[in-house]
Amino acid sequence: MDPSTTAASRKGLVLLVDPDDDSRVLYGESLRLAAFDVEEATDGREALVRAAASTPTIIVTETRLRFIDGYALCSLFRGDPPTRDTPIIVLTGDAVPAQLDRARDSGADSVLVKPCLPEQLIAAIDRLPATWLQPRAAPAPGSAAWYARSEEPLEGGPEKRRTHVKAHQRFETTTPSILPPELWCPSCNVLLKYERSHIGGVSDRHREQWDYYSCPGGCGTFQYRQRTRRLRPA
Repeated sequence: MDPSTTAASRKGLVLLVDPDDDSRVLYGESLRLAAFDVEEATDGREALVRAAASTPTIIVTETRLRFIDGYALCSLFRGDPPTRDTPIIVLTGDAVPAQLDRARDSGADSVLVKPCLPEQLIAAIDRLPATWLQPRAAPAPGSAAWYARSEEPLEGGPEKRRTHVKAHQRFETTTPSILPPELWCPSCNVLLKYERSHIGGVSDRHREQWDYYSCPGGCGTFQYRQRTRRLRPA
């Protein structure tokens, strides 16, 4: 990193996911010289862990990854509130049109075919709307911003992904298809009261359910995510 580049002048955090060591070094060094901070991952599972810990500004991923491939990874990021609007650029050696469309349908905002020069990657990032490059905190679970997504296509973003998002129904219910479990307050150990469930996700096939509880003892409200089976304050 250039010592003259202060923390305030950094552009944001890029999560770079690629199984090839040489590719990660090539792209990582170029991104750092372009004033980005870089977090690296070598496979899909590691990418999910690093994204959860760091909330990247931009995600750059290969398609050929171990454990979770790049297509499934895009879909998972699109289904998780902290990363659902994070720009995703896919780098792939699969130049077949059907595979490029598959990457876009999975949630990629831009698809670049390898061999791809670092300058091309940085140019693709520069073409993203400037507002996406500003650091932003993840919306609080249960807040209006957490539930809402714009119905208008993002500037420069793919129509296919937005159309796909519109088609999938998101709603609240007190009679979800997956029965909410009995849970106890982690603070006072009182049985929590079930309130409602939010049904979301990226598609009907990859549907997600979040259950909401309140503590009769006054400790607040809690969110339980069915996919991860984790309870946390809402």
